[in-house]
Amino acid sequence: MIGFFIVKNATNSPNRNSAERGFAVVELFTSEGCSSCPPADKLIAKIAKEDEGKEVYILSYHVDYWNQLGWKDRFSDAAYSNRQRQYAGWLHLNTVYTPQIVVNGKTEFVGSNEYALNTAIDKSLHDSLTAKLTIAAKTENGKLKVHYETDDAAGGKNLVLALIQKSAETVVRAGENDGLTLSHVQIVRKLTNESIKEKNGDVIIDWQNDQQKNAWELIGFVQDKKDGKIIAATKHKLANEY
Repeated sequence: MIGFFIVKNATNSPNRNSAERGFAVVELFTSEGCSSCPPADKLIAKIAKEDEGKEVYILSYHVDYWNQLGWKDRFSDAAYSNRQRQYAGWLHLNTVYTPQIVVNGKTEFVGSNEYALNTAIDKSLHDSLTAKLTIAAKTENGKLKVHYETDDAAGGKNLVLALIQKSAETVVRAGENDGLTLSHVQIVRKLTNESIKEKNGDVIIDWQNDQQKNAWELIGFVQDKKDGKIIAATKHKLANEY
C-alpha cells in the first residue's frame, strides 16, 4: 500500500470549450484510512462541481486493503480493490496505490494531481466518439431494472454499471485520519459487470431504495475486456425512481 500527496495549481488547468465532443470517465481509488486521500476526494468534488452538465462521469471506489491499519472504511469493498488490481494489469503497473485516478481506462496518475486530471479530462472530452450507450432504470420490489442500448456488441466488451451515492460524510475515529471529518462525493456503492452479447438488454441490480431523494445516480459504460479502454459512457438520474 502506498499513499501519495500531489497538488498542482489550478491556474495551470486547460480550458474547456465548445469543441468538446467526447466523454471522460474518472475513476478514483481512495480510502478513509489513507492520509494522502482527502486531497484527492476534495479534488473530485471540485471537478464534479466545475464540470456539472458536461460528459464527465466520476466514480469514487473505496478500496478495502487499508482497513487492517486501524480504521474500517464503511464504503469499502473487496470488489473495488479487485477492480484496481485489474487496472494494474491492463496498465502494466507493478503495484496498486491510493489515491489513484484512471481516466477512460487509458491513463492513470496520483489522484490529487489536479493538473494531470484536468489535462486528461480535456483530452478525453475532445476525442471522437467511437460508440454509443444509453441506459434507463426503474425500481421494482427492491431491485433496479436497467435497460441498455449500445451500437457496439461485436464481442469482447463489458457493460459496467455503478450505483452511485452522491455524497456522504464520515467522522474518522482511528487510523491515519483519526479525528478528521471526511467528505465524499460520487461514492460507488454497487458495481456490476455484464458481458455484452446483444445491442440491447436488461440488467437487474439489488438495491434497497431507502435513501433521501436526489442522493443517487447510475453510471454506465462500455469497456474493452482486453485492454480496459472505455469506449462509451452515460448516466441515469435516480431521483424520479422514488
